[in-house]
Amino acid sequence: MEQSSINPAQVAIAELMALTENHYKGDPNFMTSLARGLMVLQAFSPAHQALSTSQISQATGLHRAAVRRCLYTLNALGFVDSHDNRYFHLLPKVLTLGQAYLQGSDLARHAQNALNYLAKEINQSCSVATYDAGMILYVARSSVKKIMRIDLGRGSRLPAYATSMGQVLLSELPEAQREEYLATTPLLPYTEFTLTEVDVLRMRLQQIKAQGYAINDQQLELGLTSLAVPMYSARGKVVAAMNVGMNSSQIEINDLKQRILPRLQRAAMDLSLVL
Repeated sequence: MEQSSINPAQVAIAELMALTENHYKGDPNFMTSLARGLMVLQAFSPAHQALSTSQISQATGLHRAAVRRCLYTLNALGFVDSHDNRYFHLLPKVLTLGQAYLQGSDLARHAQNALNYLAKEINQSCSVATYDAGMILYVARSSVKKIMRIDLGRGSRLPAYATSMGQVLLSELPEAQREEYLATTPLLPYTEFTLTEVDVLRMRLQQIKAQGYAINDQQLELGLTSLAVPMYSARGKVVAAMNVGMNSSQIEINDLKQRILPRLQRAAMDLSLVL
């Protein structure tokens, strides 16, 4: 079975489109034009840094005229630019959209320092993510080596059901919210190992909740194994998840649990003390 291509930009666009066309359709307080502008911004990615109007239209499903108006506005505000009036690219000003959160969030600030230390200690890439409307949102990441075909960093988003951190966070949701997620989320097969049956995923989440960690063996990308644990606030509420990702050929699952899990749990516990 061929592995599906993971495109975080397409995932983000699909989410915005679903909210616009379904959940908030007809809501007089919902600004559709703003949602369209955000879709246009989401179309850009490390793999697609320069895009034409037609390419953005195809990626977002928006009419070319709507894309042109969005690009005109974003250009006027200093968020995008074009050297040839055909291909557009993002400008550094887009960083201001997330900078306030990253600088003001205790989780993002402390997590980055903790991950830098942990990644050096175990010589593996480490991440911290929060749950965000069916997705995981990376708030900190320390990459020792490239282990995925896509580039991940702060602000990257991936589907929760196919990731170790996502499965940890889903397992901690209130039952009603978790069941709503399972009932409404398409479980697409990223690899032959992805959990695409609702009952199987439900049982896996129950197991993760009971044992306190999740191991994701090639469910998101072939050759990638990750281990994740929950992170708690001082009040005992799960606020994020921390994981270690590595090449599947580097370590056996039992060895992963024996050698890496205790270090990951300790790092998550230490970080929880300052949240």
